[in-house]
Amino acid sequence: MLEDLQTSVENTHALQDNPPPHLRPSREEAEAAVRTLIRWAGDAPTREGLRDTPARVVRAYEEWFGGYALDPDRILGRSFDGAGYDDIVLLRDIPLRSTCEHHMAPIRGVAHVAYLPRERVVGISKLARVVDAHARRLQIQERLTREIADSLERALHPRGVAVVIQASHECISSRGIGMHGVAMVTRRLTGQFERDPWRRDVLDALAI
Repeated sequence: MLEDLQTSVENTHALQDNPPPHLRPSREEAEAAVRTLIRWAGDAPTREGLRDTPARVVRAYEEWFGGYALDPDRILGRSFDGAGYDDIVLLRDIPLRSTCEHHMAPIRGVAHVAYLPRERVVGISKLARVVDAHARRLQIQERLTREIADSLERALHPRGVAVVIQASHECISSRGIGMHGVAMVTRRLTGQFERDPWRRDVLDALAI
């Protein structure tokens, strides 16, 4: 009985976290919600300059949150024989665009992704795409950093993974304390990157 209750609670949480398509609001409902926000802000959604704004916002959301429709692990699904290469593979300065889940404000910065191959390597464009897939969701930077690293771990089973993100958050620059020029750095190092000499090598390569 207790196990059935726990399973029911877990299933409810899963639906809340990842609602199936038939439970998502329709485009019309989403546009109506934007009109409500416009009225709440103090303007009239029927005036000429705002009449098409709800539709534009919904289209923008499809781009900004397109990561929910992507499976990052599938992006990394095709790998190649590493041909005996056993040193660091590092792709740095990957442009990162995400959205803070607390205030839905932009997060902008760069991600650096590195791994130590065991036998398989992956195309470098896939590293950038997996960053983008995780970033185009409502996020906090700490979780985003971990999710990117976890995807690489699952797909490649490397000897180590390093993910470093440096980003600015408009939730701190455009509201509240209003502090500009502040950047947040998060990192996740796994496997051999947790220990020297590989830890020192990868951090030196990133110059951070």
